[in-house]
Amino acid sequence: MNVTVPLRTLLGVAASVVAACATIEVRAEDASPWQRDTHSALRLLAGSRSGAVLLGGVAIQLQPGYKTYWRTPGDSGVPPRFDFSKSDNVDSVTVLWPAPTKFDDGAGGTALGYKRQVVLPLRIVAKSADKPVTLRAHISYAVCDKLCIPVEANAELAFASVASTEDGALSEALNAVPKPANVGDPNPLTIRGVRREGKTSVLVDVAAPDARDVSLFVEGPTADWALPIPRLVDPASPGMKRFAFELEGLPPGISPDGAALKLTLVGGDRAYEFNVTLN
Repeated sequence: MNVTVPLRTLLGVAASVVAACATIEVRAEDASPWQRDTHSALRLLAGSRSGAVLLGGVAIQLQPGYKTYWRTPGDSGVPPRFDFSKSDNVDSVTVLWPAPTKFDDGAGGTALGYKRQVVLPLRIVAKSADKPVTLRAHISYAVCDKLCIPVEANAELAFASVASTEDGALSEALNAVPKPANVGDPNPLTIRGVRREGKTSVLVDVAAPDARDVSLFVEGPTADWALPIPRLVDPASPGMKRFAFELEGLPPGISPDGAALKLTLVGGDRAYEFNVTLN
């Protein structure tokens, strides 16, 4: 039996197919292909484009048992390094860091980083808001179990979508980045005070009435500072936690007096970042 289909119907079906293909193409452009190595995979994510400031991301997946590092790796490890210099129409890229977790580094120390998977948000400023943006990244990072394996990855992604399918993943990653805070802020989790004890020790008092597992990390004013991870000591009072760390790992000849330190406080699903001056 022959069936005659009106030309108008055929044109409507063709238009629907073209539209569907266009949708698939746009969605595909929201993430670059996975760059895979033996124990991990990496790709770039593009958020919705609107104006000169864009939100992107670096997504890293890790095989079970493997980890990669935070911007400050802890007692051992190598932080990721990023080169976006070959991008088109990009003025600057700022890497934002979700709060890390602590894990055994396999050598008796503690490392800071991520397990299973992580998305590092990127704040991208375009040179011209009305011109195409293509992000090209060369990323060096380490994937570690008992031994660390260096990885070099190259990825490229154009920011073209008005409404990106990756907006949800990027928003979730952005929510995991510690929020700026000041000492004494009335948050459920906050730092109440920072003080020197003698010349070589620092005490940090934390209000954490609802959080059982609380971590504190400290960074110096430059990358060549290697301050130890603060340790939990006897609490100052109920609902409070006290951390202590030694002023060790400073660059040669540098005094800690007046140094600008960054303290990252993590407890439960909350994380805050404090900039303090060491008096």
